[in-house]
Amino acid sequence: MTSVALLAAAATIAAPARACEELRAGPVGVVTQVVDGDTVMLDSGLVVRMIGTQAPKLPLGREGFEAWPMAEEAREALVSMALGKRVRLGYGGQEVDRYERALAHVFVLGDGEDDVWLQREMVGQGLARVYSFPDNRKCLGLLYAAEGSARGGRLGIWTDPYYSVRAADRPEEILARTGHYELVEGRVLLADEAGGRVYLNFGRYWKEDFTVVIEGAALRLFAGDGLDPLALEGALVRVRGWIDERDGPRVEVTHPEQIEVLAAR
Repeated sequence: MTSVALLAAAATIAAPARACEELRAGPVGVVTQVVDGDTVMLDSGLVVRMIGTQAPKLPLGREGFEAWPMAEEAREALVSMALGKRVRLGYGGQEVDRYERALAHVFVLGDGEDDVWLQREMVGQGLARVYSFPDNRKCLGLLYAAEGSARGGRLGIWTDPYYSVRAADRPEEILARTGHYELVEGRVLLADEAGGRVYLNFGRYWKEDFTVVIEGAALRLFAGDGLDPLALEGALVRVRGWIDERDGPRVEVTHPEQIEVLAAR
């Protein structure tokens, strides 16, 4: 198994919530408001974006924005688990975003029992997807395991075509999702490096077919983890990210965890 494949294998190993111990301790507080399926407010006034996940989005006052399917169900599930509960925060990377929200993992404090890790609960119930950043990469393997279980069991969002995993060999369907966050599966036909970037091509016509682009900053993260994206040629992978259009549909990968290796070449 290649080093890149080992990354994916590690992401399939389930573990209890307390195994997410690689975080820096954050403040403790009481949840006084649940904004949506991945954002809460504490009694201190601190707004917390539950890092590592993306729940279906609500309009939240944005004109012309349509709620994603199951957005209200996700918020209600988080209300039932967190509202009025005492929680602790754990930081795994950058702690504050440009909106001055805390970027944290959130744990409901247990009464003589294990704390409840809200991110894993939401992902495990099929009410959020794994959504990571290059500056916040802790505990993702555990979240991927929860997501895989929910997707395999067709829980929550995984019953709705809006969240279907897209096929890399159907670029026209991916192109229709430009501007959306998507999961795409397919076999890498060619992995090539040019201009300081790595391109993963999923078809013979690179100006039309689905492509993954890995820029220099991301390549340094791959190298730091001992991973070589060029070794992905021939591998069956699942990629997640925002779809844009440049010579066909593409996703820019900013860190290794955006790529799961399903089968080596």
